[in-house]
Amino acid sequence: MRQTDLNRLQVFTAVVEAGGFTAAAERLGMTKSQVSLQVARLEAELGHALFTRSTRHVAATEAGQQLYADSAPLLAGLQGALARLGSAGELEGRLRITAGASYSDGVLGSLLADFAAQHPRLEVELIASDIKLDLLAEGIDVAVRGGILRDSSLRAVKLGGFAQVPVAAPGLFARMGRPSAPEQLNGQPWVALTVLASPLTWHFTHPDGRRATVRARAAMRVNSANVARECARAGVGCAVLPDYMVREELSDGRLLALLPDWQLPGAGIYAVYPAGRYPPVKVRAFIDFLRGRLGEGSGVVGAW
Repeated sequence: MRQTDLNRLQVFTAVVEAGGFTAAAERLGMTKSQVSLQVARLEAELGHALFTRSTRHVAATEAGQQLYADSAPLLAGLQGALARLGSAGELEGRLRITAGASYSDGVLGSLLADFAAQHPRLEVELIASDIKLDLLAEGIDVAVRGGILRDSSLRAVKLGGFAQVPVAAPGLFARMGRPSAPEQLNGQPWVALTVLASPLTWHFTHPDGRRATVRARAAMRVNSANVARECARAGVGCAVLPDYMVREELSDGRLLALLPDWQLPGAGIYAVYPAGRYPPVKVRAFIDFLRGRLGEGSGVVGAW
């Protein structure tokens, strides 16, 4: 029999402990199909079925129960040894981080200052850019990104979330009239943020369950959320912006919220790092710090 890949054993124990493939995938930062594939390969290597599966239930077979009882304590001891080795001493070296310009200015900058103060031997470098950089090519350890996860080329840990707020300047409100339903925004001028997948199409939901889709007209297209906010304040067009970017403007009246009784889908803030490797101690420490300060702590999720 070939030597078994210990990573597959770790996936197997995660499925047992989480009670299913979906929950194990969330814990491990993998897709459900990846988890299923690793378990299937382990079963093929061992020549035993490890789980019985139905549409609603996953349970370890007798062979699976025995394997878990024998291997789980050994894996836990190995992980503990590695954790003790990795946590010894102060963090040092360089930690390269990238994040969007608006999030860096509005949220991340002050958090990074606190993190750097806690780890004086660690050199922290921030690259604030609205362009999604290639982490491997640029030598970046972790990216802080907002939005919706789209592919499996990276691993991501959810840090928190934000609301997407449609806004317009008071002058634009006066010209187009205060809308009371999403349909009234169709064809209105819009500042399209081109880093989004569909910057001119927005799906609204009302608390009573009604849904509506807005298809706007681009008055201007920009690839910077900061520039989009400036254009919205100048009355160029309506815009959808993260809540953390427009709190002051909404408070002092420079911007007004469109359709306050309707909601757009929420979005997440994620720490993203390259797949296929266990994150270094400095990356794990930074992610844990952000999770603690941003208050989500919801664990490893899919990949982006």
